[in-house]
Amino acid sequence: MAPSTSAQPMYNKDEKVLCFHHELLYEAKVLDHKIKDPNDKKDGFMYRVHYKGWKNTWDDWVPQQRVRKLTEENKELASNLKKDMDAQRRATTGKPLPAAAKKRVYGSDPAASSARGSEDRSSVAPPPPKGVKRGRGEAEGIDKEEEFVRRPAVRIVIPDNLKTILVDDWEKVTKDAKLAPVPSPTPISQFLSEYYAYENQHRRNGSADADILEEVIAGVKEYFNKSLGRILLYRFEREQFYRVHKQIESGHGEHAGESLCDMYGCEHLLRLFVSMPDLIAHTNMDQQSVSRLREELSKMTQFLGKRVDKYIANPYEHAGQEYLDSAKTGA
Repeated sequence: MAPSTSAQPMYNKDEKVLCFHHELLYEAKVLDHKIKDPNDKKDGFMYRVHYKGWKNTWDDWVPQQRVRKLTEENKELASNLKKDMDAQRRATTGKPLPAAAKKRVYGSDPAASSARGSEDRSSVAPPPPKGVKRGRGEAEGIDKEEEFVRRPAVRIVIPDNLKTILVDDWEKVTKDAKLAPVPSPTPISQFLSEYYAYENQHRRNGSADADILEEVIAGVKEYFNKSLGRILLYRFEREQFYRVHKQIESGHGEHAGESLCDMYGCEHLLRLFVSMPDLIAHTNMDQQSVSRLREELSKMTQFLGKRVDKYIANPYEHAGQEYLDSAKTGA
């Protein structure tokens, strides 16, 4: 991805910003800036930053990709990244969480973790989006355990209200025999289009940030379309999926030729977000790319978490006796 072609720095001297140091965002101040490569002004800027509350010995020159504007939205992202890191550390050290907190940490609750593997979901990841090369071991379908463990993880920040929705979703489908409406009144494609329109306002035209946003949106669509029927559905939903897929592939009718993103809602997209760490682990993305992807997806979940009433307020439907009989027959 090419850096911005602008000859002007995005951040000014003495400007307060947020800056990545490893996986977390910290408040900082820009002390100075310079062109990264004097012989190639298109290569972007470097910024010397001082981290708030840190000794001057930590002052450092960092590339523009690590710096963020000090907006309320980015400060919230920094806070959520810190909370997520603390939760991961507690899990790693084995320190028990309070019972109430366990449900709030996705993956620690059986209902939430079911978004990554229900009773009949495949653990095989779908092919990566275009432009993401497969690793050698992945192409063979075999990964050496040591190499797999060393691969960088994507810890996406999931707002607490979305974690609660994941648990409710599991209970409605697996215990109450209900289904999310498909086609959804607010499909994933609508959510992604509106998120793009919102987020793109904060990106400079032609910049690397703008390119990354487009790539992530396209990648989420492709991952969802390829993952839904393979790893994201509960057994009870498969009959619904077969019917939807038949409408799409029929070649006629209202939904012919549409994608699964045009049919399914954000209830199912949430399951993809929770599954994403496992899916990305099967690619050969480097640490820098993984960190940026985590940031982009975390912003997307925050956007969704603040607009639940718009995108995830559709009531689940009773499947009906005919569907129940058909689902039992196909089980």
